[in-house]
This record gives sequence, C-alpha cells and structure tokens, in this order.
Amino acid sequence: MNKGLPPRAALLLTILMWGCSFVATKAALREVSPVTLVLVRFAFGTALLLGLVAWRGENPFPPREVWPALALMGFVGVFVHHIAQGFGLVVTSAVHAGWLIGLIPIWSAVLSALVLKERFGPAKIAGLMGGFAGALLVISRGKFSPDTLHLPATRGDFLILFSTLNWAVYSILGHGTIKRLGPARATAGAMLFGWLMLWPFFVWQRGWRELPNLSGTGWGAILFLGIGSSGLGYLFWYSALERLEVSRVAAFLFVQPLVTLLAAVILLDEPVSATTVLGGLLVLVSVFVIQHAPGEKKRNEGMRE
Repeated sequence: MNKGLPPRAALLLTILMWGCSFVATKAALREVSPVTLVLVRFAFGTALLLGLVAWRGENPFPPREVWPALALMGFVGVFVHHIAQGFGLVVTSAVHAGWLIGLIPIWSAVLSALVLKERFGPAKIAGLMGGFAGALLVISRGKFSPDTLHLPATRGDFLILFSTLNWAVYSILGHGTIKRLGPARATAGAMLFGWLMLWPFFVWQRGWRELPNLSGTGWGAILFLGIGSSGLGYLFWYSALERLEVSRVAAFLFVQPLVTLLAAVILLDEPVSATTVLGGLLVLVSVFVIQHAPGEKKRNEGMRE
C-alpha cells in the first residue's frame, strides 16, 4: 500500500480523517469515558492493521528484538497521546485544542533538527512560522483577545499541550523502526502494544458497563475513529514518514485545524469568516513552502533502495 500511494496523498487522507476525528471524539465522549473510547477505538484499528498485514502474506508479529521499540512507540503514540487528548477534550474547548494542535509541526521540526540532523534553513523556518500564523487565524477566526494566548488556562489545555509535544516525540521514535519493518507491520505492532496497556485501566473502571448504552451515533463515531483515524490514518502517516523527512510530514498537521473547522461547519452548521479563509490559504501556502524547501531531493534519494 505504501508503494502505490504517493506520500503526500497519504498525508492528505490522514489529515482529513484526523481533522474530522475531533468532531467524532466529542460525539463519542458524550456517551463513554476516555479510557473506554480509546480502548474500543484501538481494538478496531489494531484488528484492521493486523488483518491487513496477514492478508499481504507477512507475519503480523515482528521479531522479538524490536518489541521494546514497538512497546515504546505504543506507549507514547497510543496510550499516552490518546489518553491525554481524551481527558483533555472532556474539559477544554475545541478552540483551545485546535490552537494547540497547530504547535505540533514546530515541535517536530525542532526535534528533527536536533535528533535527526534534518536541514532547518530559512525557507523551512518561514514556512513553519507562516503555518503557525495561519493555524492561529483559522482557530481564532481573527478574534484575538488576551485569553486567546493565555494557555494553558485549564487542566484540559495542559493535557492537549502535552499531547502536541508527545506526538512530535512519537514521530521521531517511529522513524527507524518503520524503515526496518515497513509502515503496516510497525504500526500494527505499536498499536497492539499500546492497546494492551489500556486494559488494566479499562478493567479497573469496569468500562464494559458503558458499551450497552452506546447509541448508533456513538458507535458510528467510534468505528470512524478506529477504522479511519486509528487504522488507516496511522498506516498512511507512517507510510509517508518512511519516505519523507519528519518535519515535512509534520507540516501537514497545519492543515488539520482547517479540516476540523470545515467538519464543524458541515456537521454543526458553524459560520465561516473571511479571516478563516485567509488563514486556511496561508496554511496551504506554508505547507507548500516547507515541502519544497532545499534538502528534500538529497534526503529522498538516500532513502530509496
């Protein structure tokens, strides 16, 4: 799958699903707790990816020597990241969450420069700053006030803020492992480890008692999150990471607040302002600048086998 789908197309599909995931998460959290939501969500996502790996004739269970790396990826990218976001979205607003998500490409670019020694020239810096400004325009809709930048103002803001740095770390951690195993096997393995880590907390709070009360809307939201956002989304994300620099992949996350807003407009009938359109255009231009910054050709040629 990763060879047939261009990396940027995979990223756009991922961002579309992840952008809509905030609306789906809000819908599901009205009916279940964060722990139950994340565990059931990743039950579907893990089953999908393990089945895909087996269908392709590969061993879905990687060699034992990579288990520690996969367990660390599962802990950071599944257990910690989604539990933090789940509890954060219960007590913070979508505006604050969207504003904070725009920080991920900044963290990713800085960590990539420090850890992976990726090039961090003027064009990439300009693109990052432009995307950051565009994301802020989209989320705030141009209505700036002292409270807009007063973060973290609540416990929820802190958890979302933490999850943005956590995701950047997660992208760095998975870089080497997916090159060795391929995106499908690495993602399935990491997801399985992260899913298993959720079970003690699910049992402790007796989360199974929440499932019979789920409505059709609740189950639909969880299925979308599990099969789309978690299963296919993670696979596409890692497929792109296998062939592009981390900072270039992370730059697409600037588009996520715009997708989230559009989903809210369509599903919640929210208005769109001229400022929002301007911010969205700035995001798209900034991503284009980052994607075409000097250094990509050399990096990608070195990755081809």
